[in-house]
Amino acid sequence: MTVGRDGWRQARLETVLDLSLALAGPRRETEVIEELVHRAVGLLDARSGVAFSLLPDLSPGVIAAVGWEADRGSLAGAVASPLLAGVRDGAVIRLAGDDLGQPFAQLLIAPCLWREQLNGLVVVADKEARGGSAEFDDDDRTFLRSLALLAAPAIASCRELDEAQRQRQVLEDENRVLRAGVAEQAGLVGQSPSFRRVLELVQRVAPTDVTVLLRGESGTGKERVARLIHSLSPRANAPFVPINCAAVPETLLEAELFGIERGVATGVAARIGKFELASGGTLFLDEVGDLSGVLQSKLLRVVQEREVERVGGRQRLHVDVRLITATHRDLEAMMATGEFRQDLYYRLRVVELELPPLRERREDVALLAHHFLRVHGRRFKRDGLSLSRAALELLLRHDYPGNVRELENLLEAAVALAATDQIDTGDLRLAMGGSAREDDEGGTLDEVVRRHVVRTLERCRGNRTAAARELGIDRSTLYRMLVKQDATHDANSSNAEKARQNRLRDRGGAE
Repeated sequence: MTVGRDGWRQARLETVLDLSLALAGPRRETEVIEELVHRAVGLLDARSGVAFSLLPDLSPGVIAAVGWEADRGSLAGAVASPLLAGVRDGAVIRLAGDDLGQPFAQLLIAPCLWREQLNGLVVVADKEARGGSAEFDDDDRTFLRSLALLAAPAIASCRELDEAQRQRQVLEDENRVLRAGVAEQAGLVGQSPSFRRVLELVQRVAPTDVTVLLRGESGTGKERVARLIHSLSPRANAPFVPINCAAVPETLLEAELFGIERGVATGVAARIGKFELASGGTLFLDEVGDLSGVLQSKLLRVVQEREVERVGGRQRLHVDVRLITATHRDLEAMMATGEFRQDLYYRLRVVELELPPLRERREDVALLAHHFLRVHGRRFKRDGLSLSRAALELLLRHDYPGNVRELENLLEAAVALAATDQIDTGDLRLAMGGSAREDDEGGTLDEVVRRHVVRTLERCRGNRTAAARELGIDRSTLYRMLVKQDATHDANSSNAEKARQNRLRDRGGAE
């Protein structure tokens, strides 16, 4: 009999150890409560059991039961009962089921206490024995208390983890809003899928130090994206140094990039280069595809070794820069002809971001227009300016070969030229100059739509799927529009021919 008792105690000790190991790692609160009630019922030979966590106001949180029809209302009433005052103070008590309105002969109740706070209860009912029912003894009370005390810190940890995750989500949401605000301040405004994809990649790549290559037509905002990457990076408080490689003569570009020592030529003073100026921050090389072969070789050495040597100097200087480059040129074609080094290409193209032209994100034109209207309205102290509907329609019809830069310049000029508080088509046409010629065709709305559809099809070389995608409609809608417009065009042509025949008949001769 003694051996059996010792074995029983050994099993309980092993259960306590197993439970402590099971609850040691990160667990969900539901898992902790379920583990607690199953261990308690199994090791105490109980017929039923229930465990539940308690919220700060002592209302039930997560509930798990074995053979017990437990509802939240009855559990809340039991917790508030004066009979459980001792449990709320940390005691393990035995009660008759009737005392709490439960259909059991005997209940054993233990509190989950953590740092003097009650965060849960575990209850087992009606101990079973070979000869029938038995009563819970002091060993049972000690064992249940041990299980409850093990579960208490686990419940608290679950809640702390949940709170940390909630706070993290809040911070992520706040950061997303702040990043959107930073992007808007940089003039990077839009909701088109292609543009949102660019911003998403910017947010992912910005916290790293990876080298980024920005591709896209002139005016798509490559420097603005580079500045946004810098502002969202750990280097945001260090310098952002841009240089347009195509705008500096080749004879001067090497000194601009790497610096020059005094006395290299008569009257030349020492000057540090852009790499040194950007140390600790970000260096943006725009139009990197315009670098000569010699400068490509020198740039490759700097990228590989993170050291620069000034023109006329003999000492190598370490530089800590994040490099972002940009080009509108086809570097792959240049590599094929030997104009651009392949090894430099792969050093610069660690992460590549392709900026879509404005004609492929027409749904962003109105957002950008209103953004630039606000920006330049504040700049010229004309905050009350607005766009007329006709002016906005004119902007939406334009093709923007100069992309976002062209749109901003148009709005800047229109703000300066506007005679009233509303920018109209006349103001825009003054700003557009000859580029407004196509839009002066006028006509009905159907005619304007037809011209826009036809031009889009021409740009897409007759590819209706590509044209529908650019227009923001499905292919079947585009087909119906074309059929309708062809019918209208045919009808108009027929009416014009009839009118011509009538004129001939009235004149009695041929034209």
